[in-house]
Parts: sequence; C-alpha cells; structure tokens
Amino acid sequence: MPHVIPGVDASPAVPPYRGAVDPTAPLTPVRPPRRLSPRARDVLDRTLVLVLLAPLGLVFVVMGTELVWLGLGLLQIAPLWWRRTHPVAVFAVVVLGSALQVLAIDTPLWSQVAWPVALYSVARFGGAVTGWVALGVSLVASLVAAVDWLFDPAELTVGNVVPMFVLVAAIVVTAWTLGTLGRVRAAYVDGLLERNQRIEREAAQQVALAATEERTRIARELHDVVAHSLSVIIVQADGARYAAEHDPTVATTTLGAISRTGREALTDMRRMLGLLRSGDTGTAPVPDLGELRRLVDEDGVEHRLTGLEREVPGAVALTTYRVVQEALTNVRKHAGPDARASVSVAVGDTGVAVDVRDHGRGAAAAAPVEGGGHGLVGMRERVAALGGEVSAGPAPGGGFAVSARIPL
Repeated sequence: MPHVIPGVDASPAVPPYRGAVDPTAPLTPVRPPRRLSPRARDVLDRTLVLVLLAPLGLVFVVMGTELVWLGLGLLQIAPLWWRRTHPVAVFAVVVLGSALQVLAIDTPLWSQVAWPVALYSVARFGGAVTGWVALGVSLVASLVAAVDWLFDPAELTVGNVVPMFVLVAAIVVTAWTLGTLGRVRAAYVDGLLERNQRIEREAAQQVALAATEERTRIARELHDVVAHSLSVIIVQADGARYAAEHDPTVATTTLGAISRTGREALTDMRRMLGLLRSGDTGTAPVPDLGELRRLVDEDGVEHRLTGLEREVPGAVALTTYRVVQEALTNVRKHAGPDARASVSVAVGDTGVAVDVRDHGRGAAAAAPVEGGGHGLVGMRERVAALGGEVSAGPAPGGGFAVSARIPL
C-alpha cells in the first residue's frame, strides 16, 4: 500500500493491484524436482536385491534345486547391490553370470531379471557410449538366449527363434530406453538448475552494479546541492561581516538566513550521505521542481503540476525530477508505440506526491528488454534515502503506473 502524506494531493494515485509485478524483486529460486535421498536410494537398492533373491532361495529350499542354480542366481542378482555407484562393473558381472548359465544349463532362471535391471542401470547412471555398448551386448545375448532356451534341437527354426528373440529383445530395449530417458532428463534438469543459479547470480550482480552507478550519480548531484548551499552561506557570511560595522540589524537577518541554509544543507547531507561513493564529482546544473514543467512539455504528455512554487529541500526537488524523468523514459522504452502517458506532481506541506501512468502494454513493461537498465532500482534508492516509498506495476485497466511519496 503506497504511503499517503497528509496535505498532499495524491490523485491520480496508483490503486493497489494484486497481480502487480515488481521488476526489481529478486528472482524466485527454481526448486529442484523431488529426488530420493542417498539413504532412501540405498534402501531401495537393498530391498530390490532381497526381493529378487527371495524366490531364488525359496525354490532352492522347497524344491531342492541344484546348487549350481543357486550359485548362478547369486552371481547375477547380488551385484545389483552396487548398480548406482558401479553400473558398468555390475553389468559386466551379470553378463558373466549369464554366460556361465548358457554353458551350464539350457533353461531360463528367475535370476535372468537381473539383466534388464543391470542394463537400465548402465543406461541411467553410466555414459551414453557405455549405454549403447551395453545395448548391443544385450541384443546379441537375446539371440543367444532365444536359441539356448529352445529345449528340443528340432525346434531350432527361424519361425521358433524369431518370436523368442523379439520377446527378449523387446524387454532389453525397453529397459535401455527407460534408463536413457532417465539419464537425459536428469541431465536436462541439472542443466536448468545450474542455468537458473547462474541467472540469479548475474541478476544480483547487475542490480548491484546499477545501484552503485546510481549512487555515484547521486553523489555527484549531492555535491552540487551542498556546494550551492555552502556558496550561499559564504556569500551571506561575507555580507554579514561587512554589514555588521554599519547596520547590526542587517547582520542579524543575514545570520538567520545563514542558519536556515546551513540546516537545509545538513539535512540533505544526513539523508543522502549513506549513498556517497567515490567517483567523478562533476558540477552539472541540478534540476529542480521548476524544470518539471519543461520536462513534461518536451515529452508532450498530459500533466497536472501543483505546488511547484513551494520551497523544498534541494535533495527532494532533485529526487522528484529524477523519478518523473525515469518514469517517462520507461514509457518511451517499454510502453509500446502510440502509448499515452499522464504525469501528476503535487507538492504539499508535508511531502511530494508523484504519479506517472501510461496506457501502453502494461505487464509487458515489466519484462526485461535487451540492453535494459535498472531505472526502478534508481528510483527506490533515491526515494528510500529520503524516507519515502515507490510502488510500480501494471495498473488496472491496462498500462503501467509509478507512484512515489517523498516526505519533506
């Protein structure tokens, strides 16, 4: 809610807008997708191995199968314990166990399910090259398995081998595809997170640089404000020194003017001293409230300027001018062609109210443009240094609005 200063005509004030976008607000960090913790992954892998081993042990105990079956099953399933950390080595051990199975027996085992799991692990947690190699090995193994599992040599015909090969190869390709998609997606998400972090760092650096540049410019202008006040004090002091010899009354009046000018200069110094930065201290003329009418006339915008004849501190006058100037600059840059703007500046007893509104693109005005600056950062720096507030955002009914309240 914009700060309202008593005694200041604030219309047309910017109404509160629930969906307003603050272009100077920090970027909201992108939350990474939910992933299993290292402990949860370990539990999952251990559970998978135990679940696959349970039927193998049950068959051995209940049916009394040969010991070689149990040994081959353990050799194929047990390595899955380390499938995430050593996927290639695990796949190699599973391939070795399956090759020994072909030499030892000619029937499929329950432990064959370890092969697609190991292949998935290579495609998911290994590299792209190792994934393709593992897929090639798996397709060859599928053909070997199709031939080996046909018990009757008389059945070794193309019509019998091809369906078995297609079935096994489909399982192999599916496992490899799922693993590859998982690896690619994880790499894509990691890339997005890294890019978001880099953008956050760059945005923070740009805002910091813009703030530093704005503070340097404020320092130059503050130099002019204070230098002007000190020049007036020196001239009045010299006049008072000469007048004191002939007319003490003139000296008293002059000393009062010196006191007032000094207090105003000291107030400006205290308000803006925290923004001082070393750098160029040029002495260009400092715009004041009287320059506002020329500024809005040059831009050809609708305006309502009241109270400009009032005496205000130099820092307040300068900040008011810069806020209007920057707001009109944003209109020219971002509001779009044929955009209309209106300016309202009201100087009251206790403060200055500034409202600038255009009827351009609205929310698009908040979007960054190529080579765009940080005008709102400068506005906030200036107005905050004087104890005021700035609100900016898309306005109801279209367009973009900037509202500033600067206390005296």
